[in-house]
Amino acid sequence: MFSKIMYLIAILLLFVSLAKDKSKTKIALKKSWKSFENMLPQFITIIITIGIMLVILDEQVISKFIGEGSGFVGVVMGSLVGSITLIPSFVAFPLASVLVENGAGISQIAAFISTLMMVGIVTIPLEIKYWGKKATFIRNSLAFIFSLVVAMIMGVVL
Repeated sequence: MFSKIMYLIAILLLFVSLAKDKSKTKIALKKSWKSFENMLPQFITIIITIGIMLVILDEQVISKFIGEGSGFVGVVMGSLVGSITLIPSFVAFPLASVLVENGAGISQIAAFISTLMMVGIVTIPLEIKYWGKKATFIRNSLAFIFSLVVAMIMGVVL
């Protein structure tokens, strides 16, 4: 219902914009279409990635490794996978949603997402180059620990 209301508001505002200045509205629509065309390959990537993940990992596998019953071991597994994975957030969040719908636990997915965003095992060489070994190690270690704390809090709150 909320989505329908938002679409209705957007359409109404489009008509208001058209009434106010037709040429600027046309320019804005052309720019937005161009943005959509540029993002389309990324959206297709999301759909393909999620599709492949669901083919490879059925509900039983998801529940076994990162389900509610996997406990702290599942949180650590989610954290490790998130730490070494390098995927953009616009792919990770829909993937996380699908995993939760298919049996993954909230704490485990919170650990996956938070380490994915904050810990960068793959990017360590680049970080060392710019920040040095000590700063890189401290940042990644603290981010990993903080991700575990966030995962535990999310498990209690949600």
